[in-house]
Amino acid sequence: MLEEILITNFGSTEFFINKAIGGALRQYFITDPVWVANFITRHSQHMAPLSIREGAKRLPESLKR
Repeated sequence: MLEEILITNFGSTEFFINKAIGGALRQYFITDPVWVANFITRHSQHMAPLSIREGAKRLPESLKR
């Protein structure tokens, strides 16, 4: 369900929507870090840079792009 909600909001120009996408990924990292890393890798071309930056804050440097 989380993936569906996040993908639905891709393309938004609203600062807080893009920040919230990254925040949700950052929080979900605690539960499933592999899923978050894979999600960012699979969808980074459609995500706002802010969403990627926020979502990748907890990722190890080796996984950040």
